[in-house]
Amino acid sequence: MKQWVKKLFEQFDIETKDGHAESAHPFSEEKATLLYLIDIYNKHLFEFDGHPVRKTRESLDEFSKGFFEAKDPEQMEKLLFRFRQWFSSYRIDEFSYIQNTFDDFKSIIWDFADQLAEDVRFERAHESELKTNLEDLKEAVEANSIEALRMRSREFIDAYVEYQTRKDERRSVRIDSIKKSLDTVKKQLSEANTSLQTDHLTGAANRRSFDNRIKEHVRSYHTNPVPVSMIVLDIDFFKKINDSYGHDIGDFVLKECVRLLKESFHREQDMVARIGGEEFAIVVPQYKVEDAVKKVEELMARIRKEVFIQGELQISFTASMGIAQLMENESHDQWLKRADSALYQSKNTGRNKYTVAPQLKKVGNVA
Repeated sequence: MKQWVKKLFEQFDIETKDGHAESAHPFSEEKATLLYLIDIYNKHLFEFDGHPVRKTRESLDEFSKGFFEAKDPEQMEKLLFRFRQWFSSYRIDEFSYIQNTFDDFKSIIWDFADQLAEDVRFERAHESELKTNLEDLKEAVEANSIEALRMRSREFIDAYVEYQTRKDERRSVRIDSIKKSLDTVKKQLSEANTSLQTDHLTGAANRRSFDNRIKEHVRSYHTNPVPVSMIVLDIDFFKKINDSYGHDIGDFVLKECVRLLKESFHREQDMVARIGGEEFAIVVPQYKVEDAVKKVEELMARIRKEVFIQGELQISFTASMGIAQLMENESHDQWLKRADSALYQSKNTGRNKYTVAPQLKKVGNVA
């Protein structure tokens, strides 16, 4: 059975017979593909009005578990109908949110362009008036009349001074307005960028940001082979925490876990990311695998002794981890797969431990 399928069985605590999940729950290619797509979508959710990530993830997990356990075509069809209804509604709200955000951004840019156009019209109109006064002054010079020259000179000077004064005033106002508009746009872009890269519950980087980062490291390693290691970890028996204490406590544990990870890996270049429900990844540049092992041992020792207080509850947990150093000519998918396989070795041999991924004997081309 594929590793990701085993992972989903474990995530939803699906019971198996004799350790063979596929015999207990036979899979069609269509069902496997559907569950794979739901799992991928689940990892790239973002927060928006009316659809907190946690609630959406719970809905997707419920559908996934239902698809796992569907035993006959009629049951499967009913579940698919419910899922289509839910997903259509969710996608409409998601699209509306993105469209409204985009419309707000367009409105700011449009106002900015409008203001610049108004300034251009002002400049052209007053330059035309100034040009007329200048032509009158030339005519007065050619007329050889002192009185006409005195009058036209005063009119031109007054018009020119007024033009420059108003131009300076408008420039000052325009610069202030442009600065405010640009600050607003910059803030919105920054917030949008942060929103797209951050897990809203924990404050860790999200799966999208993590994927982009490891691809960057692979590209960089090809030309500048500086060591970089990856640590993936999974909170042991997290589903039991949710079942025993509720999702609010589960969320609390996730946030505390991220806090510990960020305190342990606090360099600016380190990345702590949430890449699944209770699964996290840490990318540590300039670390060989032996350096990562030392940090992981310190982290695991700290996690084991921590007791988290939430109200009257005292909660503790452990974590299983896998460590892999990026290899020459290794793709980002291969790198992650090695770290993930090491994590599952830890989970399958008792949990609350780490495993170092073995080096590949042969690797393919860089993706």
